[in-house]
Parts: sequence; structure tokens; C-alpha cells
Amino acid sequence: MRLLSGLRPRLILAFAVMTIIGAAAAAGASYVSARNAILEAVQDAAMNQLKDRVAAYSRPMSTPPTQEQLNDFAGSLRLNAVAVYQDLRSVNGPDLSTFTPELRRTVADDDRIQFQRRDRDAVPKPIPELLVGMPVLARQPNGLMRRSELQVYSLTSLAQQQQAIEELAESAWRMAALALPLAAALALLAARQVLRPVRALNTAAAQLGEGRLDVRLPAKGSDELAELVTTFNNTAAELERTVGELKAMEADARRFVADVSHELRTPLAAMNAVTDVLDEDADALPPDTAVAARLVSGETRRLTRLVRDLVEISRFDAGRAELVLDEWDLATAIRDSLDARGWRDGEELVTDLPDGVTARVDRRRLDLIVANLVGNAFRHGAAPVEVHLRADGDGVAVEVDDHGPGIDPEILPHVFDRFTKADSSRARSEGSGLGLAIALENARLHGGDITAGNTGQGARFVLRLPHRAEGGT
Repeated sequence: MRLLSGLRPRLILAFAVMTIIGAAAAAGASYVSARNAILEAVQDAAMNQLKDRVAAYSRPMSTPPTQEQLNDFAGSLRLNAVAVYQDLRSVNGPDLSTFTPELRRTVADDDRIQFQRRDRDAVPKPIPELLVGMPVLARQPNGLMRRSELQVYSLTSLAQQQQAIEELAESAWRMAALALPLAAALALLAARQVLRPVRALNTAAAQLGEGRLDVRLPAKGSDELAELVTTFNNTAAELERTVGELKAMEADARRFVADVSHELRTPLAAMNAVTDVLDEDADALPPDTAVAARLVSGETRRLTRLVRDLVEISRFDAGRAELVLDEWDLATAIRDSLDARGWRDGEELVTDLPDGVTARVDRRRLDLIVANLVGNAFRHGAAPVEVHLRADGDGVAVEVDDHGPGIDPEILPHVFDRFTKADSSRARSEGSGLGLAIALENARLHGGDITAGNTGQGARFVLRLPHRAEGGT
């Protein structure tokens, strides 16, 4: 401490710190400036080139274009570009899925050219790319230019620019590193004093990341570190307020869904009574009327299932879902669930349900889980659907396998998300998109879990339950 009490050591220390900071700041600023210049140059060039060529080659095009016109237009741009008109796209150019939904929505809603930079997964490292999209403007009878439904998207690789940036960064930091040996010895003398508040900030930031939004630090002194602590405290307070508002909005949205779902149950009950009568008398009605009656009946049943699922999921959101536990032979319980829906052993269904495997479960909720998993296998897989029950030291497991195409790897991480459907191109289907989410919530309510995967011959869902679920009545 005596060494640091003199003016000279403190000046040397200040010089060492300033040397490190100055060298690092100069290298970082040079890198950032050069990086931005490189990326902006290629970005501006790509956007200007696309605008100029679209302006030059789109004037004679009429809308709606034919496939041949769309192909000729995209080819005339002489770019790695694809032309899109509603559901029609040119055969040449990059795949349309390369361009993110956010970019496509922005292009559809804005008259200006749009761009987006992203990293495409590749081996051994991601490849940066520039995505550019723009609507093609068409002249109206009044002389004004308005956005048409024709859009153009181009893809430009930034691999060379990224390599140049990496080389620039390596050179910049190599230059900055030359100052480190000169300042390291003196910097270590001040490490304890300087790093103490930094460590406190790091600890507080980690706690903030773990969800402790009420964490604050005492601000001491009036130097830059004290200002940093004050900024951190202000940021944490604002974050706490924002998160609180978001939670309140989420609660309001869930309450709204729950209220609407409950309000719909009464009119739906009356509608179901009417559609039951229509179903019974459909054969006596004229053919066109019978078709309409069956359509109304089917849509009413579909809406009833959706409302029922929404009510069920709202109970989980509100924390009102309860378990009514009892000791059950799971083979019997599963067979009853399958039989109740007309699913019996045969060519379509193969079961392996050994007797004597027991667990404390909520029979109604187990029925929902089995119905959703097996029903999902029938809807999206292919026969035969196999149901296996087994027990081990940790609990019991129910495996549901199908022999269909399996689960799309892009869908697999989100298969239990609400309103997720196996085939996103089908906006409507028999399912509500809530079945697997409800099954998972019921499994977790028992203290268990459901996992999904592919076997190579189809999809597999595995329900795992403890022998004795916690909670319940």
C-alpha cells in the first residue's frame, strides 16, 4: 500500500491503464469502423444493383405473370435472385425458405427495399449472408407508382468480406496485444481496487440473469465506476418494471382466452344439440342440404374440441389444475382409453401392456395423455401404431410409436409448443394444435415428462411417470 501512496507510482499506473485502454480502444474502433465500412459497401452495392436491374427489366412485365414470364424476369436480373408472385415463384434462384419470414413480411408491407444479414449454419463455421428483398412497383392508371404483389429476393454471400474482417480483427488485436506486456505488471497492482466493483457488478448481473430483478448495488463515490453502478441500478429497475408490465399483459391475455372459452361453452352446447338433430335427419334432407348440415355439424364439433382444449390449457395457466390420484393398473387404464375411442388391437394398433404395472395417477388426465399421443400417431403417422408399457426403478414409461414419415427436424424442438402442427402448410386440420401441449402439462403435473423423437421408421413419443406423483387429492 505504501508503494501506491506516492504520486509517481500512481502516475505510472495511470499511464499503464491508459496505454492498455487506448490501444484496445484504437484497435476496437478501427476494427468496428472498417467492419462497418466493408459491410455497408457490399450491402449498398447489392441493394443498388438489385434496384437498378429490377427497374430496368420489370417495366414490360404484366401482372399476374405467367410462370415463364416470372422465370425470364428472374433470369434477366443476372443475380442470385428469385422472383415471387403470390404462390408462384421462379424456378431459378435460391430457395424461398432461405429468406426469413420477418424479411418477407417487411417486404410485403413496405414499398422500400429491405435487407437482412444472417449467418447460415455450415461446416466448419457459419457462412454470413446478405438477404435483400424488394417489392416491384407498378404504375397505376392515375400515373402513381404503387406496390404490386410481385417481389424479388436476392442472396449475396459475405464469406470473402467476413474473412477480410477476421483478418483485420486479428491484425488489430495483435497490435493492441503488444501494449499488454508493458502495462501488465503495473496493472496487477491496481487489480484488487479496480476489479472489486467490477466483480460486484458481474455478480449482480448474474443474479439479474437468474431472475432476481430486485438486485441493486450501493453506489459509492462519484467516479466513473459509481456512475456505472448507478446506470446498472437504473437499468435493473427499468427491467423490473418492464417485466412486471409484460407479466401483467400476459396474465390479461390468458384471462381473456379463459373467459372467452368459458363464455363459448353455453352457446356451443346448444349448437351441438342442434347439430345432433341435423346428423340424425341428414339422410332425409335434400343432398345439398345434407352436405351443408354435415359440414356445420363437423365444424361445430371441431370448435367444441378447440374450446375444450382452450379451457383445459387455461386451467394450467391459471394454476388451477389439480390431480385426483388413485392407485391404478396402468395396462387396464390404457386399454380403457383405447377402447373408449374404438382403438383395438389389430393391423392398425399393436399393444404391449403387461398387467401388474401400477402407479398413482389421475385417471382422467392419463386418459387425455394417451388419447392425444395415440390420436396424434394415427393422424400424422402411419399404421401400425404401437403402444408399449414398461416399468423400471425410476417409474413407468409408455411408448407410442408409429410407422409414418417421422417428425420434421425443424418441427421437433417445437412439437410440444401450443398451436404447433406437424404440417404447417395445412392451416386447418382436425387437431387444435393444443393436444401435445396439454399432454405434456398433464405429464408434468404428475411429476413426469414426455419426450419426442424419430426412430428411423417413424415418430416415437415416450411418457414417463413416477410410481407416485406428488400432490393431488
